[in-house]
Amino acid sequence: MRFIFLGSDYLLFLLVLALLIFVFWCARSEHLRRPWKKVFYKPLGLVSVIILAAYFLIAVLDSVHFTTVLPDNGNGHVTYSTQVSSVLDKVIKPIGAKTEKTYSAPFASKLYTKQSERLNDGTIVRDYLPLVHAGTNERPIWINTVIALSFSLLIAAVICFALLFLMSLMQRLSLGETMQAMLREKWAFPWRTFYLTIFLIIVFCAMALLLSHHYYLLGTDKVGQDVFYEALKSIRTGILIGTLTTLVMLPFAVILGMMAGYFGGLIDDVVQYLYTTLSSIPGVLLIAAAVLSIQIYISNHPEFFTTITARADARLLALCFILGITSWTSLCRVLRAETLKQRELDYIQAANLLGSNWWRILMNHILPNITHIILITIVLDFS
Repeated sequence: MRFIFLGSDYLLFLLVLALLIFVFWCARSEHLRRPWKKVFYKPLGLVSVIILAAYFLIAVLDSVHFTTVLPDNGNGHVTYSTQVSSVLDKVIKPIGAKTEKTYSAPFASKLYTKQSERLNDGTIVRDYLPLVHAGTNERPIWINTVIALSFSLLIAAVICFALLFLMSLMQRLSLGETMQAMLREKWAFPWRTFYLTIFLIIVFCAMALLLSHHYYLLGTDKVGQDVFYEALKSIRTGILIGTLTTLVMLPFAVILGMMAGYFGGLIDDVVQYLYTTLSSIPGVLLIAAAVLSIQIYISNHPEFFTTITARADARLLALCFILGITSWTSLCRVLRAETLKQRELDYIQAANLLGSNWWRILMNHILPNITHIILITIVLDFS
């Protein structure tokens, strides 16, 4: 086995590292720890954080890629497969490894459309053909569902019991006292909400994995691929597009917006010309041109992209960058208008009179007072 590192993998791992640094920074700063503490101590906020962490864990597992060694052909050389897999593929195997002819409904045993079939006597009939890899189990669907639910509840109960046992050791209490304090919510932290959310997530994941051995949970698409598998694989793509596009867009919007609003004059005219010109170009055309350009580059340099996964990853990164470059205009316009208002306020005028340079005024006075607009835009643009 040989690990393969794609460009998007490096960026995702850098994002994880930055997130860990931010957590460490917040833990050491009281003014940052206090608002985050309010989020975690509210049941709704805690549930949101746990669900987002589960999605992010799936994306990280899907970002550890590797390829396997092919069988020895007798020449003594080690040959690796061109098929690139991830840790997520191994965890959820055999989901995604089975394909059908075309569409099928969720939990179906037959195709959704009629297909031609040749009988033993040579006649051809059109009928809803049975699926090759799903619905072949002899037990009824409700029995398989009950069995999967039972195993899922058992797995979730064991994991939550282990977490409770570790928690009781850390609190130096008995297991019964810990459970009683958690159920009665004697602690400020909502442990009951925490364990209930973890329990439900484990039950859902385990039940989905167990049932996927017998059925297609969300059916199949036009080419017979498992839609549930595609939904799991799309989590990494969604997080990459959301985060990378936002990170590419943010410096352009913040820096240019503040400079245009604070300095005015020629700088303001140039920035306005830039975002007006970009806004007038249809985004679909820019995206198509960027994808076509990267496709031509891939075709001319095949030595840099040896697998299908590497070529797809290059197109994904190009899409993220072009989306980021073309989506900063609206935020820049709003930040310019807000900076125009902020620079006329008394505390900015006082800073100018006291001799503060423009960089200190932008970073220490204007940026903190427009951060709320930046955060709102980031959340909306990410989704």
